[in-house]
Amino acid sequence: MSADADRIRLDKWLWAARFFKTRSLASQAIDLGRIRIEGERIKPAREARVGDLLDVQVGDQRLQVVIRALSTQRGPASVARELYLETAESIARRKRRNEQRAAEPVQSIKGRPTKRDRRELGKIFRG
Repeated sequence: MSADADRIRLDKWLWAARFFKTRSLASQAIDLGRIRIEGERIKPAREARVGDLLDVQVGDQRLQVVIRALSTQRGPASVARELYLETAESIARRKRRNEQRAAEPVQSIKGRPTKRDRRELGKIFRG
């Protein structure tokens, strides 16, 4: 954690906090609107500040985190976890989603579709 950095680019912070593997992926997610600060769309060069409330969508997960510290270096996961604090509402939402996912039946694909399966898929997609 860098104590002398008061503000850094948000894409760099997301990379350092291990939400994304590369800065370019973080920048791309911001451009697509998957990262928001207090509900509003932002640009990758936006400065991250301690106390900002971020809405982060990574894959099918939506997290709401508060920035606790700034860092320009990507460190181990144990250090990255200390850069942010996930809100209680976000934790509850994630827990509910995991329970729903566990209750859903597992769909398994058993190889290539048969001719009958292809006909059924054709009815669904082509009408």
